[in-house]
Amino acid sequence: MSITRSSIDKSLLTWILMLGLLFGGIWGFNSLGRLEDPAFTIKQAVIVTQYPGASSEQVAIEVSEPLESAIQKMGEVDKITSRNQPGVSTIDVEIKSIIGAQELPAIWEKLRNEVSDAARSLPDDVSSPFVNDGFGDVFGLFYAVTAEGFTDAERHEISNFIRRELLTVSGVADIEIAGLPEEAVFVEPSLPLTVTQNVAPTAIVNEIALANSVVDAGHIDRDQQRTIIQGPEGSDTVEAISGLAIGVSGEILNVFDFADVYRGRIAHPDQIIRFNGKEAFTLGIAGLETENIVEVGKRVDARIAELNNQIPLGVELHPIYQQHIVVEQASNDFLVNLAMSVAIVVLVLAIFMGWRAAIVVGATLLLTVVGTLFFMAIFSIEMERISLGALIIAMGMLVDNAIVVAEGMQIQMRRGKASLDAAEEIGAKTQVPLLGATVIGIMAFAGIGLSPDSTGEFLFSLFAVIGISLILSWVLAVTVTPLLGHYLFKRGDQGAAGDDAYDGVIFKAYGIMLKGALKARWLVLIALVGITAACFAGFGLISQQFFPNSNTPLFFVHYKLQQGSDIHSTEADLAVIEKWLLERDDVTSVATFVGQGATRFMLTYSSEKPNTSYGHLIIGARTVDEIPALRRDLDAYAAQTLVAGEFRTERLVFGPGGGSPIEVRFAGSDPVVLRQLAQQAGKRMQEASDNLRHLRIDWRERELIVRPVYATERAQVAGIGRDDIANTLRFATEGIRAGTFREEDRLIPIIVRQSREDPTGLMSQVVYSSSGNEFVPIAQLVDGFEQIPQETLLMRRNRVYTITVQAGIPAELTAATVHAQIRDTIESMPLPVGYTMEWGGEFENSTEAQASLAGQLPVSFIIMILISILLFVGLRQPLIIWLLVPMSVNGVVLGLLGTGLPFTFTALLGLLSLSGMLIKNGIVLVEEIDLTRKEGLPLREAIVAASVSRLRPVLLAAATTILGMAPLLSDRFFESMAVTIMGGLAFASILTLIAAPVLYDMFFARDEARNQTAPQRGDAPAAA
Repeated sequence: MSITRSSIDKSLLTWILMLGLLFGGIWGFNSLGRLEDPAFTIKQAVIVTQYPGASSEQVAIEVSEPLESAIQKMGEVDKITSRNQPGVSTIDVEIKSIIGAQELPAIWEKLRNEVSDAARSLPDDVSSPFVNDGFGDVFGLFYAVTAEGFTDAERHEISNFIRRELLTVSGVADIEIAGLPEEAVFVEPSLPLTVTQNVAPTAIVNEIALANSVVDAGHIDRDQQRTIIQGPEGSDTVEAISGLAIGVSGEILNVFDFADVYRGRIAHPDQIIRFNGKEAFTLGIAGLETENIVEVGKRVDARIAELNNQIPLGVELHPIYQQHIVVEQASNDFLVNLAMSVAIVVLVLAIFMGWRAAIVVGATLLLTVVGTLFFMAIFSIEMERISLGALIIAMGMLVDNAIVVAEGMQIQMRRGKASLDAAEEIGAKTQVPLLGATVIGIMAFAGIGLSPDSTGEFLFSLFAVIGISLILSWVLAVTVTPLLGHYLFKRGDQGAAGDDAYDGVIFKAYGIMLKGALKARWLVLIALVGITAACFAGFGLISQQFFPNSNTPLFFVHYKLQQGSDIHSTEADLAVIEKWLLERDDVTSVATFVGQGATRFMLTYSSEKPNTSYGHLIIGARTVDEIPALRRDLDAYAAQTLVAGEFRTERLVFGPGGGSPIEVRFAGSDPVVLRQLAQQAGKRMQEASDNLRHLRIDWRERELIVRPVYATERAQVAGIGRDDIANTLRFATEGIRAGTFREEDRLIPIIVRQSREDPTGLMSQVVYSSSGNEFVPIAQLVDGFEQIPQETLLMRRNRVYTITVQAGIPAELTAATVHAQIRDTIESMPLPVGYTMEWGGEFENSTEAQASLAGQLPVSFIIMILISILLFVGLRQPLIIWLLVPMSVNGVVLGLLGTGLPFTFTALLGLLSLSGMLIKNGIVLVEEIDLTRKEGLPLREAIVAASVSRLRPVLLAAATTILGMAPLLSDRFFESMAVTIMGGLAFASILTLIAAPVLYDMFFARDEARNQTAPQRGDAPAAA
C-alpha cells in the first residue's frame, strides 16, 4: 500500500493531522515547562557529624571510618569521599549513575538507617550524624538583600517577612536564606572577681542552662479531664539573665555582680556576604519541578513589587541571578532562530526547486517543528538549552525526507504523470528506504539516550527531541508533502514524458565529472584514503574540551589564604578586589562570599565547602565578550596586590563536571607519604609544563596546633582532669555555650566566656577544682604548651586517605592540551607498595562520559547496520555506505581547525549525528542505483543516471542543514557542534556523490562482467 497516494485519496484525514499538529504545537509551546538547563539528578548526599575537640585524624579514624564502613555495604553506592577537619566529619556519598531518580528516596532512607545504626558505636561526645539528601536543590532566583542602618535583629525580622511572603507565591517550592548576622548573648565574668568570690565557671553555665529551659511538667487527671502542666517561664530577656542568682558558699550572688551580660555578634561567623561592597544576606528561591520557571519568576517579581510598600525604606533586593529572565531570553532567541532556519530553508528551496516546492517543503517543515513541540508537551520534555538546540540541529535534517518526496513528485508530474500516480510511484520507491534511513539517523543519537550517567541524563532531551522530530518528519513527508504537492505542483505535457528533467548545466557537469571518476576509480579511491589519513592525523592538532564555557555573563573568583587564616583577614583581602572591580565600567555587580561558597543557584554550580580562609566572588560582567579581558586585568591586579593568597578566576561552564581542570590523585595509608608524593608530583608537573596555574594540594597547608602538656601526677592530686583544663581554655577563648535565648522563632546561643578586657594569657589561667572547691593555676597542672604542625584537612576516598594535586590552566588553552604535557611524567612516577595514582579533573569527567557513551554505541551501531542490511537484503550495499562513515571526519577536522574551536563533548554528538546524516544520504543514493539497474541499464550508466537524479536532493538536504546550523554559531554551547556538522556535511556530500558511486562500481563490476559474458555462453542474464 502506498501511504503517499492514500494521503491524497483520504485528504480529510491528512488535513485533520495537519490542523491537529498546528494547533497542538501552539498549545504545546504555551504549556511547555521552561528551564535554563535540563534537569539531571545530583545523586549525592552529604553526612555531617560533629566531634568537638577531636583532631582531624581522630575524626577520620573514630567517626568517618565507622560511618564509611557502614555506607560501603550499600550496593547502590558508587563513591564515598570524606573531608575530615578538627571537630567535624563531612562525608559525600555518590550513588551509581545507573540508578534512576525514582529510586533515590528509598536509597536515602536506607542510607539514613545504615548511618543511624553505625552512629551507635561512635564515641559518646559525637553528635548525631545529619544526612542531607537535598544537596542538589537549585535556587534559580538568587537575590542579595542589603539593609543598611538596621540592627541585626531587624535584619532577621526582615528576612523572615520576605521569606514568609514569597513562600505564598504559587509555584515556589523553597527559600533558602544565608549570610544573616550571627548573634549571641555573651556572659563575660571578670576573672579576678570570679576567683575572689570562688565562683566556678561551671556553676554559671549550669545556672544559665536551667534559666530558660523548656521542661515537661506532666499533667493532672481530674474529673475525667486531662490537664497539661507547663513549667514556669524562664528568664527571657538579657536583663533577666544578668539578674540570675547563683549560690556560692552559702551566699547568693547575681550574675551582674561579677559579669557583663550583653547581646552582640559572634566574632567569627561561619559566613560573611556582601553585595557591591555592602553587607548583605542572600535569598535563594527554588521553583517546583512541575512549574514553568518563567511564570514562577514573573509571579515572584510581581510579589516583590507589591511588597515594596511594606518593606522598610533602605532595604533593597539586588538580583544576582534570575533564571526566569535567562530562560525567557533563550526561548525568544529560539523563536528568532526557528524563524531564521525556516526562512533559510524556504529561500534555498525556492532558488533551486521553485516557489511551489519551497511552499510544500517549508509547510512540511513548519508542521514538523510545531508537531514536535506538541509531543514534547505530551511527554513532559521541557524547553531548555539542550532541547531547543536539538530542534535547531534537527531543522536541517527534517527537510531531507520531504525534499526527496517533493522532488520525485515534481519530476514525475513534469513528465506528464498525474499527481496521484506520481505520489504512488515515488512512495513505492522511497517510503521504506526513507523510513530505514530515518531510524538509522535516530539511532546515531541513541547512545545519548541510553547513557545512564549524569551526562546522558543532561543530554537526554537531545535524543528524545531529535527522535520525535525525525519520525514525525517521515510521517509528514509521506502524507502532507504529497497532498500539498497534489494542490501546488503542475503537471507537464504527456508528450513531454521523454523530456530529461536533468538537462541543466549543473547536472551535465556532475555527470561528466562522475564518469571521469568512475574511469579513474582507483586514483579516486587512493586520493580519498590519503585525504582521510591526513585528516585523521590532523585530528590530533585539534584542542580537546569537555564542555564549553557558558554564555552567561558571570565568572567567579576563588581566593584562598593559608589554611587556618581568620575569616576577617580573608574578608579584608576581598574588599580590596571589590573596590577595584566596582570602579570598572565593564562590571555590573560583585557578590562576595567569605567562609564558603554561595547557595546553588545553577544546576551546574558547585558550592565550596566551609573554610574560614576561603573567599568567593560572583562577578557580573556587562557582556560575555568582555570577560576574557576583564579576567586578565583582574588576575594581573590580584597578583600585585594579594601576594599572601592564592587568587584564581574561573569561567562558568556548561554541563555537569566539577573540580579543577587538572587533577591527579594519590591514595594510600600514610598521610606523610601521601604529602611527599603530592609535592613530588607538583614539582614534576611544573617542570613538564609552563601552562599550569595555581598549583595546589587539596589538603592545603598544615596548621600549627597549640596543646597543653598535661602533668598527670600534679593534676590528679589537685583533682583536675584533662576535660577540666580543656573547658578552662575554651572559657578563656571562644567561650562555653550555656543555654539558648529564645526570641520568637530564633534560638540565640548564650555563651559564657572570659571578659575580653582581661589580658590574661593561657599560662595565667586558673582551673576550678570541684574536689578542692578552689581555683588552681594552670601552670601547676601542665608542663607548658607545645606547638605541633598538624594536618587539619584530611581527605579520604572510598575509605583510603587520598591527596589531590590540582592546577588551573590559561584561559586560551584547554585542559586536554595541558594534560598531554604532564601525563607521561606523572604516570612514570615510582610509587611505594600499596599506593596508587589516578587522574581526576576534566580528564576523568570526559573519560567517564565518553566511556559511558561508548558503552551504548555498539548497540546503536549494530541496530543501524542491521537496518541497512535489511533494507537492501544484501551486504555489499551496506558495506559501501559504511565505508563512507570514517571519511566524514575530513570535513570535521577542516572545520574545527579553520575556526580554532575545540572538539567538545557536544562536537562528539555532532560527529555521531553526522554519521547518521551521511548514512541516510548514502541509503537513498544506493537504493536509487539499485532501482535504476533493475530497469536494464548497464552498470556505469545506471550509476551515473541514478546519481544525477539524486544530485538535487543530496545537495539541497546538505545546503539546508548547513545553513540551518548558522544560528547556532552564536551559541557557545553548540558552536563546536554546529561547525562539526557544517564542515563534516559539506565534505560528506562530496563523499556521497563521488565516493559512493565509485565504491558501487568497484563492488559490482564483476556482476556486470558476468552479465555481459553470460549471453555468449548461452546463459540467462545474471541478476543484479
